[in-house]
Amino acid sequence: MIKTSIVADSIKLSLVRSLFNEAKKYDDVIDFTLGDPDVQPHQAIKDAACEAIQEGKTRYSQNAGLLDLRQTISKYYEQKEGFKYNPVTEVMATVGAMEGLYLALISILNPGDEVIMPAPYYVNYAQMIRMCHAVPIIIDNPEHTDLSFDVADIEKAVTPKTRAIMINTPSNPSGRIIPWNKIEGIAELAKKHDLVVISDEVYKCLIYDNVPFKSIVAIDGMRERTILINSLSKEFCMTGYRIGYVLAPEEIIAAMTKLQENVCACAPLPSQYAAIKALDGEEDYSKNMVDIFTERRNVLFEGLSKIEKFSVKAPEATFYMMVDISKTGIDSIDFCYALLRGAHVAAVPGVTYGQCCNHYIRIAFTLDIEKIKEGVCRITKFVNSL
Repeated sequence: MIKTSIVADSIKLSLVRSLFNEAKKYDDVIDFTLGDPDVQPHQAIKDAACEAIQEGKTRYSQNAGLLDLRQTISKYYEQKEGFKYNPVTEVMATVGAMEGLYLALISILNPGDEVIMPAPYYVNYAQMIRMCHAVPIIIDNPEHTDLSFDVADIEKAVTPKTRAIMINTPSNPSGRIIPWNKIEGIAELAKKHDLVVISDEVYKCLIYDNVPFKSIVAIDGMRERTILINSLSKEFCMTGYRIGYVLAPEEIIAAMTKLQENVCACAPLPSQYAAIKALDGEEDYSKNMVDIFTERRNVLFEGLSKIEKFSVKAPEATFYMMVDISKTGIDSIDFCYALLRGAHVAAVPGVTYGQCCNHYIRIAFTLDIEKIKEGVCRITKFVNSL
């Protein structure tokens, strides 16, 4: 038997995937686990990918991605956010935001370095950090019952080994935007202790009720120490295209590009051409997304709010709703497995995202309205039977 590495052995299958896999055993399951929307990309985006294939644009690109794509991303960010990034030296296309995150981490981390992550946090962050032979330092306070964190706790965790702070705003799983005063606090810490900030902003395309959002890059002195991660998966529902991008200082993009050559050469070329079409500004191909998910959010919120043993708040952003199940007296893992077996509804245990979420479950409203209504009906019957 071949012995696997310490790194490989340290990586565990997430509870998200565990519940997703378990749900496949049922023919009639309502699956609220993955952040994989059922909405199709705009036809123009699909046509661009197909045309690239038909025209033989299926070979390798530059490791950092097609220059046309990087120029399109740069222009898109300048128009949308007001940030200027050099498309040649400060922009890179990646195989989804996931690879962008991993390449960013491995570009800055040495063995034993520490990365601070406030909970609730995206489950794969900690695994990626371990894959870099570094140490995730999770700021996770079970006493917090409001899915938040204190900047003071982040500062207490800073050591001589701390290299970066990793944030996700809007947040998966909480559906919340990190308040601006906390973003400012994180920026001050980064400057004070000479830290890098990795800011995962893939959900800023799905913000409801005109809640304000600003990137940490907007703060003076932060552009030069921030790695911005984004993706087309959520904004344009292009999850399977596996196309993301990174905006960062020149030295980071140069390092990531070298690593890209040795990981996967480049992002898939047809997907890059599809991304150019999505971002080129000829038409807003994501304009209906917020309306679609607002309706779904409202239907889910209205239904779950009627369950006496649940406490729920409508998320500010994303397509996730965190549901407080503490009144049921059941922890999140046991609740989710019981819900799946008893009602054929799959949700994610909140503890996946930190101990502060152990009395929550996460529901992804990435299904159509009728399936959401059926899921709510089944959950209601299940909870009332407890």
